Amino acid sequence: MRLNGEFSSGEEEEEVMEKSEVGTTPFLERKIVVGYALTAKKKKSFLQPNFISLARSKGIYFVAIDVNKPLQEQGPFDIVLHKLSGEEWREIIEVCLLDTLQLTFTLVLALLTMNHDRMVEIGPPIFNQDFRQKHPDVIVLDPPDAIQHLHNRQSMLQDVVDLNLSESNGKVGIPSQLVITKDKESSTIPYEVTKAGLKLPLVAKPLVVDGTAKSHELFLAYDEFSLSELEPPLVLQEFVNHGGLLFKIYIVGESIKVVRRFSLPNISKRELSKVAGVYRFPRVSCAAASADNADLDPSIAEHPPRSLLEKLAKELRHRLGLRMFNVDMIREYGTKDVFYVIDINYFPGFGKMPNYEPVFTDFLLNLVQNKCKKKLTA
Repeated sequence: MRLNGEFSSGEEEEEVMEKSEVGTTPFLERKIVVGYALTAKKKKSFLQPNFISLARSKGIYFVAIDVNKPLQEQGPFDIVLHKLSGEEWREIIEVCLLDTLQLTFTLVLALLTMNHDRMVEIGPPIFNQDFRQKHPDVIVLDPPDAIQHLHNRQSMLQDVVDLNLSESNGKVGIPSQLVITKDKESSTIPYEVTKAGLKLPLVAKPLVVDGTAKSHELFLAYDEFSLSELEPPLVLQEFVNHGGLLFKIYIVGESIKVVRRFSLPNISKRELSKVAGVYRFPRVSCAAASADNADLDPSIAEHPPRSLLEKLAKELRHRLGLRMFNVDMIREYGTKDVFYVIDINYFPGFGKMPNYEPVFTDFLLNLVQNKCKKKLTA
């Protein structure tokens, strides 16, 4: 059986094992075929040459899925990664996937749907409970309902609120926040803020995270009356002074990587009394804002305790039902062990994570190896 996809290295298609051979061949002797359907932007940032080369040396091959052909005519794939949307692709998934018996070993679906890098909320019926019962061997990475949980900034952080990280060398919470729903008039926002008892300044974020640039727009409101300039639906968070530094924590399976990014500087009471208005500020956690090599105050730059991060990652993996995400965390200025989670992102730009190539390669290998071990011991 031959692949109808195209190896991302540019080589000619190669033979992979017949379905009947799967499960009888030792793990290390078989190829792992990852079928992918990604936006051009995601492919460029994720499937970088060094990653492809390392993966190939470990027996992992990336094959482009042809979205214009039935999925059951392609493969076999051990892993399928996709970050696409649109009615045609949705129909391919819904109509063909249940008939794709070639996906018998491991199926990994990164169902963060995008349309020219804009996320669209879809929930293919093939991923309902009935599907999972009929196909217990299928690994869905990650479940659509779990991903959907992170599309809303209100529900996104709820699991952090409920965490109990005692004996973890630190405290983790979220800033006090208020959700302003779409049915609220902008003119009522000052009243709602006063009623909720929030303290200025406030960070304003769109309620819905849909992958567009607009969904990542952030505003800083210095005075109560200027809040009426904001457009619902949105989330208002109390600004927490954090020394101008943010920790971006990448979680890939069991792996945890921390990078530092420059953020907004502290705001003094004096500045707050003199400044008014709502100001837009750029995304502060991009790779260009890296602070990993900066000469910083050790009390600000010190990473959160490893034990705290390990327990946080474990709890969030369980509560969110996700394996690939990152957490934006800040340390309250003047403290050593008080942290706040301000955002969680699914399937982030791993290409911005230093040395992501071996981390993600091991992640893919472990997925298949663990599935193989379960089959052998069943």
